[in-house]
Amino acid sequence: MTRNARQTPPREIEPALGHRFARPALLAEALTHPSAASPARPDNQRLEFLGDRVLGLVIAEALFAAYPGESEGTLAPRFNALVRRETLAEIAREIRLGEHLNLGRSESLSGGRRKVAILADAMEAVIAALYLDGGMPAARGFIERHWTTRLQAPAEAPQDAKTRLQEWAQGRGLAPPDYQVLDRTGPDHAPVFTIEARLATGEHATAEAPSKKAAEQAAAARLLDSILGAGA
Repeated sequence: MTRNARQTPPREIEPALGHRFARPALLAEALTHPSAASPARPDNQRLEFLGDRVLGLVIAEALFAAYPGESEGTLAPRFNALVRRETLAEIAREIRLGEHLNLGRSESLSGGRRKVAILADAMEAVIAALYLDGGMPAARGFIERHWTTRLQAPAEAPQDAKTRLQEWAQGRGLAPPDYQVLDRTGPDHAPVFTIEARLATGEHATAEAPSKKAAEQAAAARLLDSILGAGA
C-alpha cells in the first residue's frame, strides 16, 4: 500500500532498528527521498554519504577479523558483495524500510518504495542517522545484526565484480572495461584512490578505496549496478 509521508511517523521503524532516537529529526531526514524534500525538509543524500563510510568501516573490520588468512585480493570481492546496493536493498526489505520512506507523489506512484537504488540509499542514510544519534555502538549493532549471517555464509569468496563486468562486456561483443585513476589523495601511509570504470559504450562509474585494486572492484560493482538496472 502506498502511504503518504505524513501518515508514517518515523518512530514506527525504531524497533526494527533497535534504537530509540534522541533526535528523531535525524531519522526523518534519513527517510526523506530527494523527491519529497523541501527547504524545511532536507533529503537523505548527505546522510547517505556518511552512512556509506560507516558501513564500509564496520564491514571491513568484520572481514579483517573473520578471515585472518585471506589477502586483500580475496577480501575485496567479499567486501564489495556485502556493501553493494542489492545487499543494502535486501536488508531494507527485511525491515520493511520502504513503507516508511517519504517520497514525492510521482516517485511513490512509480513504485519507488521497491526500487533497489532508493532502498539502498535510504539504508545507508539510516545507518548514518544511527551513528549520529547513538554513536558507533548503535550503528555497529544494527549492521552486525543484519550483516553477520551474510558475512559468514559463503564458504568461498564470490566472483569479483571486475570479472563479472568483463564477462558481461564480452558476452555483448564489447572490449574489456577500461580503468583509469582519476585522483589520489591522502598521505602515503593512507592513500585514497578514485578510479573510473568505463565501457566502450560510454557507461561509466567511479569509486574510492584505499588501494587501486579495491577501488577498481568498487567501481566495477557500481557500473554493474547501473547497467543491470539497479534503479529499476
